Amino acid sequence: MTDFDYIQPTTLQEASKVLSSDGINTLIYAGGTDALSLLKNDIYKQHKVLNLKKIEGLNYISFDKTNGLRIGALATISEIGSSPEIKENYNIIHEAANEIASPQLRNMGTLGGNLCQRPRCWYYREDFDCIRKGGGECFAYEGRNKFHCIVGGGPCYIVHPSDMAVALLALDAKVVIHSNNGERTIPINDLYVLPQDDPMNETILKPGEIVKEIQVQPPVKGIKSGYVKFKERDTWDFAVVSVGAVINSTNGIINNVNIAFGGIAPKPWSEKSLNKSLSSVRINENELEGKLKNLFSNAETLSENAYKVPLVRNLTKRLLLRLVQ
Repeated sequence: MTDFDYIQPTTLQEASKVLSSDGINTLIYAGGTDALSLLKNDIYKQHKVLNLKKIEGLNYISFDKTNGLRIGALATISEIGSSPEIKENYNIIHEAANEIASPQLRNMGTLGGNLCQRPRCWYYREDFDCIRKGGGECFAYEGRNKFHCIVGGGPCYIVHPSDMAVALLALDAKVVIHSNNGERTIPINDLYVLPQDDPMNETILKPGEIVKEIQVQPPVKGIKSGYVKFKERDTWDFAVVSVGAVINSTNGIINNVNIAFGGIAPKPWSEKSLNKSLSSVRINENELEGKLKNLFSNAETLSENAYKVPLVRNLTKRLLLRLVQ
């Protein structure tokens, strides 16, 4: 492990100042469930580790039916998954949170860390000089790519591992980003970038910028939501494919729906054309099969991951059928 200085700021302003001056050589440390392994495996060689946990005012869950939901970046996954207000009003977040890792990791992991975690690609995590580490090749493209992306890939073919990001994308959540130049609020979809735009980073965050808060609009009467995740192992694992949906229906007919996908792209993914095509559709197995038969028909599958196409179609159908029961 590379030697590093351990910095414990007590305010966001102090943290942002450190990151602005030496962000390239500084690792942000929140829950630490992923950062520590990256340090131990010598994937990160930063000279400074910036611990956010002593910053007050970042660990909270606030909800009311007028302003909606606010979750601080240091709220733990366990706290989110056990919140009665979230379960009642945003079931998709409740289900996604409780699908993450093990109870021990949920007790440590934070929302901000989950949204900003690095990819689980085995070439990135092992001793390969891949594109995401500044090399010139994505070894997964012609190598072992069972868990890699089927859309949005090139020149790197990772998938983004965050469950929470998929749920929040389906909810059209917003992200508050702090820097000492001021705060900005963006749609969560805009937080992430594809490899063709930036092959070495998953987010738009610049040195000095820190995810501060997630905002979700107030719940709408009649809305139902849910999250389904297919894992290779029954024990804690990352999603092979996941689907989150927020749906409004009347008498079994969809009024509107917003669906997001995980495990298929380098960022949490949505298909606006699919959401539009499902409007006014009666929810039953035959109707859904007809609407979903061409979902991701344009996927650019690799040698080992074409199975993800029928898997994501079936998971989407299963989730929609469950939500209108």
